[in-house]
Amino acid sequence: MSADPAGQASYTSPSALASSSSLRKERGAIAAQACDTCRSRKQRCDEKRPKCSTCQKFRLECNYREPQPTKKDRTLVEILNRIKSLEGKIDSLGMRVEYPSSTTTAYGPPHQHESTLALTSSILTTPPFHLPEPSSPTSGGDENYRYVSSVHQMLAWPAMQQLLAAVQPKVPNLDLSSIERDGPAAMLGLHPPAGQGLLVNTSLASLATLPAASMPASTPLSISGPNWDTMMRLSKAYFDTFNLFFPILDRQSFESDIVPSAFNQGFSHNMASTIAFLVFALAEVALAASDGLPVHVHNGRSSGVKGGSKNEPPGLDYFNEARKRMGFNLTECSLENVQIFALTSIYYGTCFHTMDFWRMTTFASLACQALVASNPSELSSPRADLIRRIFWHCSIMETSMNLELGLSLTGLDKLESVVGLPDFSASYSDVDYMNNQESHCQEYFISQIVLRRLVVNFHGVLSQTPAFPSSGPATTPFSPTTTSGETAVSQHTMHQLTLQLDQWRGMLPAQLRWQEDSPGAFPNAISETYTGSGGGDGDDSLYPSGPSSSTSSGISTSAQQQQVGGASSSGLDATAVSAAPLMFTTDLDAPPVRYSFGLDVQVALLRTRYYYTKYLVHRPFMYKALHFPDSVTHDDALGVAECLKASLKWPVAMSPTCTHKRLVPCNFFFTRNLFGVLVLLHLSTTVPILMRIRSTLCGERFEMDAGETVGLYLDWLRDLHAMDDGTAGWHWDVVRAIYGLED
Repeated sequence: MSADPAGQASYTSPSALASSSSLRKERGAIAAQACDTCRSRKQRCDEKRPKCSTCQKFRLECNYREPQPTKKDRTLVEILNRIKSLEGKIDSLGMRVEYPSSTTTAYGPPHQHESTLALTSSILTTPPFHLPEPSSPTSGGDENYRYVSSVHQMLAWPAMQQLLAAVQPKVPNLDLSSIERDGPAAMLGLHPPAGQGLLVNTSLASLATLPAASMPASTPLSISGPNWDTMMRLSKAYFDTFNLFFPILDRQSFESDIVPSAFNQGFSHNMASTIAFLVFALAEVALAASDGLPVHVHNGRSSGVKGGSKNEPPGLDYFNEARKRMGFNLTECSLENVQIFALTSIYYGTCFHTMDFWRMTTFASLACQALVASNPSELSSPRADLIRRIFWHCSIMETSMNLELGLSLTGLDKLESVVGLPDFSASYSDVDYMNNQESHCQEYFISQIVLRRLVVNFHGVLSQTPAFPSSGPATTPFSPTTTSGETAVSQHTMHQLTLQLDQWRGMLPAQLRWQEDSPGAFPNAISETYTGSGGGDGDDSLYPSGPSSSTSSGISTSAQQQQVGGASSSGLDATAVSAAPLMFTTDLDAPPVRYSFGLDVQVALLRTRYYYTKYLVHRPFMYKALHFPDSVTHDDALGVAECLKASLKWPVAMSPTCTHKRLVPCNFFFTRNLFGVLVLLHLSTTVPILMRIRSTLCGERFEMDAGETVGLYLDWLRDLHAMDDGTAGWHWDVVRAIYGLED
């Protein structure tokens, strides 16, 4: 496609002129512009990158000015402005919350209540919220609440220990003492038997002789490497999926520099070749997630893990070629070095190798720190935005490991103010710009950065609340014990944090918002939602069906009707159909709807992390209800109800996202937390006080939604236990005993 407006104007037909005008509006920020040299000489520029023909001819430096934001870019600019206005206010939360003494009520004395209201008003920029009045002068001492961030810490609760002791005879490998002693190590299988790692005896040469049928969802390679068409197809597969989830590479640079160099000069041992092989490996994973064969079938239901096998995942041959070259680049201090570690960690994540994923994520974080510390000028270079993006990618991954596994942070968080937020100001190719507009991937990434900051601040506030000695009898079965990592929190603080989380959701762009009580629905801006279709239509894109002619990114009418259960055939009009379309479904046996750019994964990640955060903030109420049922107030009961409702129907476990689990980042994180939810939902059917709360405060739909949730989460663990016997295997064995399931 020509980038010259003059060339477009040469068409004379009215329809062509209209199309040209529309194209100029759509291209916005990527409209053609001359380099500074051609601009000063007042001559036409051919816009070649990295140097135009004129600059190459006269050996001059070729600089292109950054395009100015257009109206289509204003959404992202507004998000960044809001983030900057909130940063200092959010940071002040942990410093300014006042904790009541052990002799006061959960709300504290009147003057304390007023200061907290003032704090809330200072943090929130929307109309001020008001905390509910306490239901009684005494609402339970703060020592009755316990906050923990991880599932293995929750399993140390006395109530949990009693439940696990009851099922221990059914689970031979369940060692209660090891949970307290070894923590997550007991559940992650840190010492797998020899020979269970990824195969290493593969090579480009050996692939040349293998028939395609022996490698499902994998592209055969020749001795000299993939041909041009294969490389471009794999590049498209990667940049249309993984790079939208983790925008850490520049598509234009990869396809205009790295791919042509590899094709013309062959693959060497430099960093560019290593990055290319890692991209191709992840592309094979993406293609397998779309069209690969399931690794197993259970009762007629295909696995959500597709392509390859446990020890031979898709893209392994490319990955092994990258591994051969990584040793030559270990000591480099460059952006490419950080990218190599980050891409490697992502690939290990798709293979469900949790500890390898953690190690490479740690290497990426440390390399990023070294880059920023040793080359601060890079933050003002043309690649500064890429550095910021990979910095925040590493930060999000590292935070997940820290919250759930208690693994140490690398210190990357101390550089947040130095690095700053990404603004996606770099120039884009035509394809990338259009993909960004349709998928809203930039808004999703920025929103996840803000949510991650909220979670870190919440965790800091809840973890730093001083613990109080227990006032309960020491001889009761559920007598509280303060284990390592447990802290007492106040009801007051939890209400504050909930308001912060509600504000985050309310500030999301319209294209990202959804109804709180409908996690599977499309975003509120239904006119700008996403294109979907059933599989098998013969389209060669990763997720068939691009935008229709009538909408830039909307789900097709037929797909909408399929998702709402064929409402049109039931006599409902079109308005009723569009009022509540579902993007995600609990029906795992129905053919999954497929979305361009892996969009369902992006939506599911953001929403699931939101519900997880809400569930985490309210989980201390569950502790009190389990261990101090006689002290539970009405406000406590409402907190328990909120915790239970926030645990339901997380989109990441619904279809279609659960049908391509290799694409879900930090898979272990969701596996462990789905297990924790299953345990709490089981207790809510057996513990009297939880049963009363469940039946009276959780709403009319709760029983049905809870039943669907249990089915979804059990299916997730059952599906993964064969592929990930370290994490999902342990959790499946335990939850199977709790729910009395057969193998």
